[in-house]
Amino acid sequence: MEKLIITAAICGAEVTKENNPNIPYTVEEIGKEAEAAYKAGASIIHLHVRNDDGTPTQDKARFKACMDEIRKRCPDVIIQPSTGGAVGMSDEERLQPVELGPEMATLDCGTLNFGGDEIFVNTENTIKNFGKVMIEKDVKPEIEVFDKGMVDLAIRYHKQGFIKAPMHFDFVLGVQMNATVRDLAFLVHSLPEGSTWTVSGVGRHEMPMAVAAIIMGGHARVGFEDNVYIEKGVLAESNAQLVEKVVRLANELGREVATPAEAREILGLKPLK
Repeated sequence: MEKLIITAAICGAEVTKENNPNIPYTVEEIGKEAEAAYKAGASIIHLHVRNDDGTPTQDKARFKACMDEIRKRCPDVIIQPSTGGAVGMSDEERLQPVELGPEMATLDCGTLNFGGDEIFVNTENTIKNFGKVMIEKDVKPEIEVFDKGMVDLAIRYHKQGFIKAPMHFDFVLGVQMNATVRDLAFLVHSLPEGSTWTVSGVGRHEMPMAVAAIIMGGHARVGFEDNVYIEKGVLAESNAQLVEKVVRLANELGREVATPAEAREILGLKPLK
């Protein structure tokens, strides 16, 4: 079984310091959280950025400042900016961090309900355009999947030349599709041969899904974007604390944790020079 890649989703676009006072907003806070998560065992930092007041932004200059700060603190970590941004942003806004030439970036493969009256829109043309830009920039997409149909769409767009193989998927469960082992197995068995996958369980589903990934040979994402608690009713002190918990679980279950260099090899990324 491959070593376990742990992704730390350190701040997201929706959670705030009202949810957990340890959510990072500033460039320095984001850098510190990324460094601590990396030292705890994360090989990928999934990155949204905020203005200092906490409002989400896709501003290229803000992404550059945060990415530079992270690289200064942990030069070999894989930085994976989000192109999801926040609900209501235009495609042009969302694509800005891809212009910085990261190794990876997210590619959402469908539209979904996002709570209340909010709809996270990803039209067919949006997905194709994002895929085309990522191919042009030599950025590997992490295909964000919220239900089974998004796997099918990703396969279709790969056949049409908008997504390159081997594909890497992130199953975000507990938003639109249930976070159960049954549903996770259904998704995994739907993937093309040679694909890799990680799972992000939202809220109380975070650690159960991480354990499932450890056992099933996939990879795990944890962090404040998905869950702000270390256990029921107890706020996590940091993203590192969540990563450390996954590392402990992996050790107990006999699964080694991948370094950034090993993660690059597993994902088919170029090694750092």
